[in-house]
Amino acid sequence: MGWNPGTTTRTIAYSGTYVSTGNSYLSVYGWTRSALIEYYIVESYGTVNPSSAATKKGSVSCNGATYDILSAWRFNAPSIDGTQTFQQFWSVRNPTKTSGGSIDGTVSVSCHFGAWASFGMALGSSHSYQTFATAGYSSTGSSSITVA
Repeated sequence: MGWNPGTTTRTIAYSGTYVSTGNSYLSVYGWTRSALIEYYIVESYGTVNPSSAATKKGSVSCNGATYDILSAWRFNAPSIDGTQTFQQFWSVRNPTKTSGGSIDGTVSVSCHFGAWASFGMALGSSHSYQTFATAGYSSTGSSSITVA
């Protein structure tokens, strides 16, 4: 499910199944421009934490769960504006939700965006698209998620 443009106030309720046997994650994913920022709010992941190369800034409690807050730089990497250098912002649920079957929850993006700002992580002023999706790489598994 996705929206264009994204927003700072969206609350996403989700439910369904997510089964990962490798490197994958279930997350809110989006971009801003002015500054170019790629962001993730990760609810669950498989065998590898997708933010493992990022720098931890702190943590936040949102919707009854604790999330690690992290940031990283991507240099000369693909982006919504072609090959660019940009920052990634991450909120990663800790502990992650189990990736072995039924899953549900709620994500209020404003809670994460506010926490990022408190750590000096400023999103761009123009929101591009925003999605709730499963991504995988070098893995197998399945997901079927309903978003409200």
